[in-house]
Amino acid sequence: MATATSKSLRNMMMYQVFVRNFTEDGTFKEVARHLDHIKSLGTDIIWLMPIHPIGKVARKGTLGSPYAISDYRAVNPEFGTLDDFKALVDTIHERGMKCIIDVVYNHTSPDSVLSKEHPEWFYHKEDGSFGNRVGDWTDIIDLDYSNKELWKCQVETLKMWAKIVDGFRCDVAPLIPLDFWQYARQEVEKVRPGCIWLSESVEPEFINHMRGRGLTALSDSEIYQAFDICYDYDVYGKFRAFLSGKGTLEDYAEAINRQEYTYPENYVKLRFLENHDQPRAAFLIPDRTALESWTAFTFFQKGMPLIYAGQEWMIRHLPSLFDKDTVEYDSTELFPCISDIIEKLAKIRRDPLFADSVYHVKSQDDRFLIATHEKGDRKALGVFPIAPNSGAGYVEVDFPDGVYTNLLNEENVEVFRGGISCYDRPIILIK
Repeated sequence: MATATSKSLRNMMMYQVFVRNFTEDGTFKEVARHLDHIKSLGTDIIWLMPIHPIGKVARKGTLGSPYAISDYRAVNPEFGTLDDFKALVDTIHERGMKCIIDVVYNHTSPDSVLSKEHPEWFYHKEDGSFGNRVGDWTDIIDLDYSNKELWKCQVETLKMWAKIVDGFRCDVAPLIPLDFWQYARQEVEKVRPGCIWLSESVEPEFINHMRGRGLTALSDSEIYQAFDICYDYDVYGKFRAFLSGKGTLEDYAEAINRQEYTYPENYVKLRFLENHDQPRAAFLIPDRTALESWTAFTFFQKGMPLIYAGQEWMIRHLPSLFDKDTVEYDSTELFPCISDIIEKLAKIRRDPLFADSVYHVKSQDDRFLIATHEKGDRKALGVFPIAPNSGAGYVEVDFPDGVYTNLLNEENVEVFRGGISCYDRPIILIK
């Protein structure tokens, strides 16, 4: 990664869509009808969760997980045809956005095309039957990347899709050898120069667990040798610990600060409050004021913010991966909306300072997060009252005295003798 990844990715925002549950019809054509809304939020990249056919053997739920894929080179007929998919991508491009799709290369469904045509490319248990290395993934079987013929096949598939889309989000990428990902990136670059590579990196505990069993489990530092962006799971546990009262804001802030000197200088983290594997942000943070501050902090962070479809409507229910479970994302009568806040934040973070800066976070009183971006004579300050019922408070900041405009609400904010008054709403200042 280190020399190829552009810091400009830090100015962008990603929006995640699960086609099945995004609309009642659950089709590519219906997603296309909502692109204006997605664009209006400030979206630069749309990530479509797996678009491929789902296996029928060992399905979970009534429709099966999109991550139990039966054919990497086809589209799920429930979503539409390949031409429908291409038309959707064309429409995304027409609106000035990019499209990436999910790549699920650690495993397939038990009845996949590859399992029938090349059973030797799979992991087998001692009795010779197909199996998987993670016990609760009962609807899939693992591929075995010790076979280099598998590498060639998988990369040819990537190159096929790279002629259509702009990049890939790679499911549990750390469980696949780094050499494969480096080879894949090199080959795909020939078809799609500047292809975007997002890794679902995994939690530290999971890395240790897999390594303890003698299995491949790449750290974020290793992942960054092949990928542009990786998940924020190295600090997500500290975030959840604070929300549950088991950790402090200081622990969380220190974990974020470690990223600045642990990873390559042009590292890009996917910053999220929720995704399809984690509880909804509005479920974890039911207080609207606190949720607004957490959302603002997510966008202020160094990296690329992610919005999972429905998050902008503060929906609390996490859609099922295994059944039809439509997101009522446009029902303003049922759910309040923070789309306007997201739109403002997306515009603010387009400032070049958010792409190239020294970033630092600190906490105060387990109520406030205070973050700064600094480069040369420019500096951005963010003050975020993220605890429920934080109330007004005096916050110590490292920012020149003066009167500034809060970019979130156009109100004047005074910094005096290294302090600022915060009235229960996030503050973002740039000088």
